[in-house]
Order: sequence, then structure tokens, then C-alpha cells
Amino acid sequence: MKRIIDLIAAMLALVLLCPVLILTALLVRLRLGRPLLFRQTRVGRNGVPFEIVKFRTMTDQHDDAGELLPDVGRLSSFGRFLRSTSLDELPELWNVVKGEMSLVGPRPLPARYLSRYSAEESRRHQVRPGITGWAQVNGRNALDWNDRLAADVWYVDNQSLKLDIRIIGRTLLSVVGREGVSAPGESTMYELPHHEDRVVS
Repeated sequence: MKRIIDLIAAMLALVLLCPVLILTALLVRLRLGRPLLFRQTRVGRNGVPFEIVKFRTMTDQHDDAGELLPDVGRLSSFGRFLRSTSLDELPELWNVVKGEMSLVGPRPLPARYLSRYSAEESRRHQVRPGITGWAQVNGRNALDWNDRLAADVWYVDNQSLKLDIRIIGRTLLSVVGREGVSAPGESTMYELPHHEDRVVS
């Protein structure tokens, strides 16, 4: 049932939001150049990797030694706007259509994090990752990693259509309010430490 709802809703959203997608793509091209899309390997359901697609939000600025600047230094004001409004996430609707993601679920994280979860935290991969999720409506990137991963596991244990509708509603409110877009001093979220290196509150 959830997969059918995801597929219908994502396809409908792609059609209805087509003008927004085209306008955003044009602005990315004008303000940041090519490529228009950011692609990265993330981990999906059952630990299967897939390539997430988002609108690009960073420049290609390098330092005097030719090295890329840190993420914070490459995130332009336009990129911050895309992230704060979640416009950069819209291409992920295609990941939903392909069955790699869901509208609601734990946010997919980089593949390099796989060895850093505890056994309990790894249960977040029992469901498809989502464009939004329980952690995103309870602090987003302002949460520390322990709380964020705990929220993901809570969703796995309590998922339901009613909860998904609640999360989508709260997501719309948080996007309007632009809440929890990034952790303090970070472009989004600081690097996930290994489980044993994290302080458990």
C-alpha cells in the first residue's frame, strides 16, 4: 500500500511541480553553473546502495593550493536558499518513482557511514529511506546524531499511514518556517562519528 501511494504521489508531484523544477534548474545553471544535479551514493533499504539526485547547492571554489574549499565555504547564499526551502530535494521524487526511496522514512545517509552505526541504529535500513522523516520534523539537522538515529529507529518501529500523513504535514510547516536547516557552524550536518566514539546522553 505504501509503495503504491509513494508512486502515485511522486508522479503527480513531478507533473504539478514541473514549472518549479524547470525554474530551479535554470537558476542553478545561471548561479552555480554545471552540473545542475548533485549525485551521491547513499544507502537504501536492506543496506542496498543507490545514487541520490538533488539540485546542486555548492560552488567549485578552490583555495590557492588548488584544493576544494570546505563545504561551508562553497555554500553560496543561493545554495542556502535552496536548502532552507528544500527546493534542492525535489529531484529525489525521481528516486521515489524508481523505488529507491519513499516520501517518508529515515533520510538516506552516505555509504561511508555504514560501519559507524550500532546494531540498533542499523535497523534504520529496514525500510526505504525518505525525502522527509520523523527526525526531520523533530529538529532536522539541529539534532545531534544520537537523537537523530534514535528517531529513525523509532519510525521503523511505529510506521503507519497515519504517522506518514502527520510527518508530511509537519514537514510542510517546518519548510515554511525554515527550521533546523543546518547544525551550528555546518553547511548541513557534521560528520557522523563511529558509534563507540559518540557520547551517549
